[in-house]
Amino acid sequence: MQVAPQFRRERCLRYRYRYSDCARCLDACPHEAVSLSDEGATLDPARCQNCALCVGACATEALVAENRPPIDLLRQAAGRTDFAFACAPSGEAGDARVPCLGALDGTMLAYLASRGVAVELRGAGHCGDCPHGVKGAALARSALDAQERLHAGLGGDAWPKAALAQAAEESTAPKTDPARRHLFRRLAGRAAGEVAQANAPLQPDPVPLKAVRAAAPHSTVRRELIQAIWPKEGEGELPCDPLLPLAEVRLGTGCNACEVCARACPTGALAVRESQARWEIAFRAARCVACGLCLEACQPGALAFADAVSLAAPRRAEGVTLLGLDKRRCTGCDRFFITAGDESLCPACEGDGEDFASIFG
Repeated sequence: MQVAPQFRRERCLRYRYRYSDCARCLDACPHEAVSLSDEGATLDPARCQNCALCVGACATEALVAENRPPIDLLRQAAGRTDFAFACAPSGEAGDARVPCLGALDGTMLAYLASRGVAVELRGAGHCGDCPHGVKGAALARSALDAQERLHAGLGGDAWPKAALAQAAEESTAPKTDPARRHLFRRLAGRAAGEVAQANAPLQPDPVPLKAVRAAAPHSTVRRELIQAIWPKEGEGELPCDPLLPLAEVRLGTGCNACEVCARACPTGALAVRESQARWEIAFRAARCVACGLCLEACQPGALAFADAVSLAAPRRAEGVTLLGLDKRRCTGCDRFFITAGDESLCPACEGDGEDFASIFG
C-alpha cells in the first residue's frame, strides 16, 4: 500500500514566507486531502488516494511521492527510442506505471524528447471512471502542451513527439478546453505574472522579520532538466510558461533594498552579493523555478516577471545585477550601511533618535 506523499516543509513557499498564498497543491488535489496554513501543507491520509497530482503541481518539489520517482523514471527511459507511461488505475500496460498521467510534468517529457525518446501516455481513456481523472487529464494534456512550447521556443534538432494514446485522444478534452485553462491559471498563481502587487504603491512598513523563515536554498529536478537541455549558444527569447520552472525577474521602481526577496527565495535565484564598499542583489535565471515567491514578498511591488526569458540568461553563471548600491558611512555611529534613499543615518541610529524623542520630547 502506497503512503501519502511526503511533505518537506523547508521547500514549501508558505513555510518560507508566512504570507504566501500559494495553493498549487490544494488546487491540484481532486480528493480534498490538502489543507494549508502558514506552516505549509498537511495531507489527510484518510482522504489521499496517492494520485501524486499535488506532487506534480508543486513548483519547489516540497512534496515527494514513492510512486512518482522522477529520477528512477528517467533512468528507465534512458537509451530507449520509445517509452510508454501507463496510468496505474487504468490497468494499461506500459514500460513504467505512474499513479496518474497528470503526475508527469512537461520538463520530464521535454528532457526525454530532447534525448530522442518518443513518449506515449497510456490510459487516459479511463479518466471518466477515475476519481482523480478530471484534473489528472487536464494536467496530462497541459504537460504535453508545455513540452511542445518548450521545444518550439528552444528550436534545434527535431524532437520526437510525446502523445497520448489514440484511444485517449478521442476521450480527452481538446486543447482549447476553457476549464483546463482556468485550472492552470489557478495552479500557476503568481508565477503567471498576474500579480496585482507588481503595480502596487510603496508600502510604508517593511515585512516583519518573522515573515521569512531561514532555510538553505535548494535546486529542483525540473530546473536541472531544463538546464540540461538548454542551448549552449544562440540568441532570442522563450515566452514564459506558467507550467515550466523558468522565468526572468525584472526590477522596477520602488526597491528599498530590504533583501526580503533574496531571503525568501527558495532556490537562491535571488541573492545578495556584498563587499566592503558595495551591495548588490543579483538574479540567476539558471536557478529560478518561477514560483513567484519573490513577487509576493516584495512589499513595494518592485519585482515582476518578464514576458519571456532570454536564451542567454540561464547561461550566465553569475547572473545579472538587478540593483547595486555603494555603501554609506553613518554620520551617527560611523559604520557602513546601505540605503536606496539619501539617508545619512543608519536604521539603528535613526531608530535611536526616534526613541529618544518619544521619551524626552
